[in-house]
Amino acid sequence: MNTYLNQLFNLEGKVAAVTGAGGHLCSEMARGFARAGCAVAVLDLRLEKAKAVEAELRAEGFDKVMSLAIDVAKKEEHVAALNAIVSQFGHLDILVNGAGTNGPTPFLELELDEWYAILDSQLTGTFLGCQVFGGYMVKRGQGSIINISSASAGPPLSKAFTYSIAKAGILNLTQNLGREWGTQGVRVNALRPGFLPTDWNRKNFITPAREAAILGHTPMARFGAPVELLGATLWLASDAASFVTGAEIAVDGGFSCMTI
Repeated sequence: MNTYLNQLFNLEGKVAAVTGAGGHLCSEMARGFARAGCAVAVLDLRLEKAKAVEAELRAEGFDKVMSLAIDVAKKEEHVAALNAIVSQFGHLDILVNGAGTNGPTPFLELELDEWYAILDSQLTGTFLGCQVFGGYMVKRGQGSIINISSASAGPPLSKAFTYSIAKAGILNLTQNLGREWGTQGVRVNALRPGFLPTDWNRKNFITPAREAAILGHTPMARFGAPVELLGATLWLASDAASFVTGAEIAVDGGFSCMTI
């Protein structure tokens, strides 16, 4: 059975790039890829965060890892990152577009600077990742892209206006590219995480009343942990998901199926 599962989900020798990999969710994805046998490029706007993840993985004995700074809103930085990854590891098989920011500003108080900052980090960053890294994959005839959707992609969550709009756009982009590249050997899917809160989320979004509302709408009646995204992440990256594209995979404790 272990041999069968290893063949089905094998990622040995694959190369994965993860943007936002210094953060709460995507750092765990970077760790998961390394532990599954991949070479990993840890990409983040904050190079010190990326380097910390790289150092952690090297301390575990993984030497096929590199860290790079990237502003995902700038196409030239995607191009530079792709070139560096291919130069060091020879190719690229997997991309996670995970970078992005949020903001709790009420709608009528939103300034354009915040609006554009969130859209750039989320939607523009995912678009550029798909265009640059995905373009490379299309030319190569193979690859898996995993975008990060959200419980707020639709219907939207309160207190996250720009973020919700960006996540809805990321889901639509995922579906469009799943259709566009269906015969090109490149699969494009989205993960839809439920509530896996960071300290920032707890400080800026999750009041006691909001926590009660979230957990009351979650059949499992608890928050998730980043490690609980890894099964779906590694599956989507592997050949076990060879007929899966344009899909949104919910990992949310049942939040998306709950009504009353």
